[in-house]
Amino acid sequence: MTTDQAATTPAPTSAGAAPSVAVLRVEHHRAGEAVGIGGGAPRLSWQVAPGPRDWVQARYELRLVDDDGRVVAAAAPVDSADQVLVPWPFAPLTSGQRVSAQVRATGADGATSPWSAPEPVEAGLLRREDWSAALVTADPPGEPGAPVASPAPRLRRIFTVRPGLVRARLHLTAHGLVEAHLNGRRVGDELLAPGWTAYRSRLRYRTHDVTDLLVEGDNAVGALLGSGWWRGRLAWGGRRALYGTQRALLAQLELTYADGSTDRVVTDASWRTSPSEVLEDDLYDGEHVDLRLRDDAWLQPGFDDGDWQPVIELPLPEAELAAADSAPVRAVRAVRPQALEVLDGPGAGADPGQTTVRVDLGENVVGHLRLRLRPELAVQEGDRVVVRQAEVLEHGALGVRPLRTARATDTYDLAAGASAGAQVLEPRFTFHGFRYAEVSGPAWLTHLTSDDVEGVVITSDLEPAGGFSSSEPLLDQLHANVLRGWQGNAVDVPTDCPQRDERLGWTGDAQVFSPTASFLTRSGGFWTSWLKDVAADQVDGAVPFVVPDVLSGPGVFGADGAPVPAAAWGDAGVVVPWVVFERTGDTAVLARQWPSMVAWVERLLREAGEDLLWAGGFQFGDWLDPTAPPDDAAAAQADPDVIATAHLARGAELLARTARVLGRDEDAAHWDDVAQRVRRAFTAEYVTGSGRVLSDCPTVYAVAICWDLLPDGARQHAGDRLADLVRTSGFRISTGFVGTPLVTDALTLTGHVDVAHRLLLQRRVPSWLYPVTMGATTVWERWDSMLPDGTINPGEMTSFNHYALGAVADWMHRTLAGLAPASDPAGDPSTAGYREIVVAPRPGGGLTSASAWHDTPYGRASAGWRAEGGAWRLDVVVPPGARAVVHLPDGSEPVRVGSGEHAFSLPLAAALGRPSRPVGLGSSVRELLDDARAWDAVSAALVAAGVGQDDAEAARRIAPLLERDVRTMALSASAPGSVPSGSPLLDAVEQALDGVASTSSSS
Repeated sequence: MTTDQAATTPAPTSAGAAPSVAVLRVEHHRAGEAVGIGGGAPRLSWQVAPGPRDWVQARYELRLVDDDGRVVAAAAPVDSADQVLVPWPFAPLTSGQRVSAQVRATGADGATSPWSAPEPVEAGLLRREDWSAALVTADPPGEPGAPVASPAPRLRRIFTVRPGLVRARLHLTAHGLVEAHLNGRRVGDELLAPGWTAYRSRLRYRTHDVTDLLVEGDNAVGALLGSGWWRGRLAWGGRRALYGTQRALLAQLELTYADGSTDRVVTDASWRTSPSEVLEDDLYDGEHVDLRLRDDAWLQPGFDDGDWQPVIELPLPEAELAAADSAPVRAVRAVRPQALEVLDGPGAGADPGQTTVRVDLGENVVGHLRLRLRPELAVQEGDRVVVRQAEVLEHGALGVRPLRTARATDTYDLAAGASAGAQVLEPRFTFHGFRYAEVSGPAWLTHLTSDDVEGVVITSDLEPAGGFSSSEPLLDQLHANVLRGWQGNAVDVPTDCPQRDERLGWTGDAQVFSPTASFLTRSGGFWTSWLKDVAADQVDGAVPFVVPDVLSGPGVFGADGAPVPAAAWGDAGVVVPWVVFERTGDTAVLARQWPSMVAWVERLLREAGEDLLWAGGFQFGDWLDPTAPPDDAAAAQADPDVIATAHLARGAELLARTARVLGRDEDAAHWDDVAQRVRRAFTAEYVTGSGRVLSDCPTVYAVAICWDLLPDGARQHAGDRLADLVRTSGFRISTGFVGTPLVTDALTLTGHVDVAHRLLLQRRVPSWLYPVTMGATTVWERWDSMLPDGTINPGEMTSFNHYALGAVADWMHRTLAGLAPASDPAGDPSTAGYREIVVAPRPGGGLTSASAWHDTPYGRASAGWRAEGGAWRLDVVVPPGARAVVHLPDGSEPVRVGSGEHAFSLPLAAALGRPSRPVGLGSSVRELLDDARAWDAVSAALVAAGVGQDDAEAARRIAPLLERDVRTMALSASAPGSVPSGSPLLDAVEQALDGVASTSSSS
């Protein structure tokens, strides 16, 4: 190993150069957005700008200032290196109180930073008695679940603003969805507000600074209410209005004047209501808008609402009114069409004689289509435009079957005349998952141009936090697909898919993907909010299949209305809190979720009984294992009892780790003991003495290896068996939701990283890269959601935007590029949240470079390697306040480094390991399979001889011969139902190997 000079010697700097604070944050909020927070003592985090190498904080000071910059509170200096989620050292804020925090940091060298820029922090309504507003509705009462159809209601009232207004805050929420306006101007940029929570327990509100939207004198506040998750369709089977039939508004406007006096405008019986131009709205089915009925004058104070009706006043919701923990859903970008095509006939669902224009956005997005109709298009009064959306085309037609019963259709009845002007068509209260849209209607649609059409992309507006790149374009596209799929499914809750009649917060998907999501986006607040709903919807310890829970009950799952425990799915209640802690350093999320975590594992112990084996009952198992038939996604190779008991052991282990972090020593000892006893039970029931695991498939080995479930001395044998199973599948993926996030780690841990590379880089179906070769721009639900002939998989569940199988990106970050958070099984919180970084890249697979970056709580970290000539070079960046342990691939002693830029180099041969010898007839079949070029040539000869229809089947047929030499294999292999051909196949194999050798020598 050699290191560049910069890696061992601090860069020249002046002695005691002052650091500077780059960012100050409040809890998990984006900087500048801590308005209306839900606690009076928020934690603070700060990042120090890159500067002197090996910088470590020795002391910090915090103070509060008012809007004029006057210091209103100062805390005593604290001698500490802590700079992430530091406790609030001041008196707790009261409801509505606003201050700005500042920090200055002193390094171990004694140099002190200037005070940071002030970071505003403002409390929301912290007590229930702070709310004087009432819920108001335009809808008559009805029974939950009853079909309802009525236009979205408009609600309004007039109020007066006195002279001297200095601050105005609108606290806003709804049963349903709300879009609010003041004096005709939109309040905020949030979409689908207030989002989806466990409504019976928690109703989220958000606080808006609306000072600049008000004027002295008369003002008008207006709100439009949609059905959303409260009253619209949810899940399959036509279920709707599961929370209630009445859309309702809760709004409280707080006005503060220069003299200190206040006024309050609240929703009450004085508000008036009228139907709007939004005739129908539904998250699954779309929106129907009659623009002839639109008159935005109702948003102005001078509008006469004398013919409107009074609202119905309802009591304040019984649910907790909870301030937002994370960023709202927003429109984050617009996508111009890649192509517009006028179809020869009507499109999917269009009436005969209509003109249809197909829009191809070039990528699978989540949001809606926006159309701008120019006056010169000569729109006629009453013209109807219908927009139908879908993710794919199937044999040239819009592929709508995967939508199931979701109509995903937006309808617009148009106005005309000079008053209409340019009309913008876009929905307010729905969203779709789509790449393609068919716009049907009058003949003037043929004159639409790409400037008139755009796809509006929505997501929970989480800050981008990580990236990856490599020398393989298909791998980079896979990573881009993983990110796009996560953003498309992070729509207030972590959904499974964004397009069909589902879009639910499936806990299994969230559990396996949470590490990847936490790398790609700053999502601590997102998970924090969702985990509160996990605990709220938990019943008798059982975590529901989906959160918020709309599936537990008669006609779906569980006749008594209680959730049914299922391994991997319910384990989200234990795994996700640990991931948040590991990736952000947040111990409070562990403390808050501790009762929920314990309740889940204790429920599993009751399910398992005295033998500690969780067997029988309903399980999803290794869901969507590629060998499962299209109509039975749970029919996996892995025995569901093995999977379930493995998760029981894993859950107990995580409880022990969590207890150590929280200082609960007795609990840690208890759960350590439980974990050990479950491991012993698992081994006794499911593992042979040498390490074979019941089911003998990749997923059971992956869980057993990664979660340390094997007896002493058996791990390597299990890893070798796993590697052989991957080889004899033709390096095709053979795992479902449970095994996929673990299989590459299991291979790496047991010395088979080369096999992991081959698995990752496989392009044939089923594999991670197969969808990429088929033009995918998001991760698919099934490995073969689209078959090679362009036909959609016949299974009922066939989404083209489903992030779970993209969980392999976490391995790409941690192992391929080599950038990972330290994870201390002993529960030492001082390493969490990337305070200690592990850099351990494992090059191979023919790649010549790979790199990853992540915006950690301390700042940006990165690791990237490249092969140059005969050298292998690694560049590492560690942010101030953090440290790293660098493991080079030659197996040398780890190097510990502090903050700054570091460079390492090795001879290429040392980094990649000893090259394998050329494969010949005397090589083992295992060696043949491990040589990609040799196997490609020989498998072609085998397929030509009928030994399998493709290389994967050929690999399976020669699996019994792994220990034999290639010559014996060639003489023994045969087509199904035939005898070995002997010498002819041997000659073909020898010729194939000679061709490989010839090509290698010439190159």
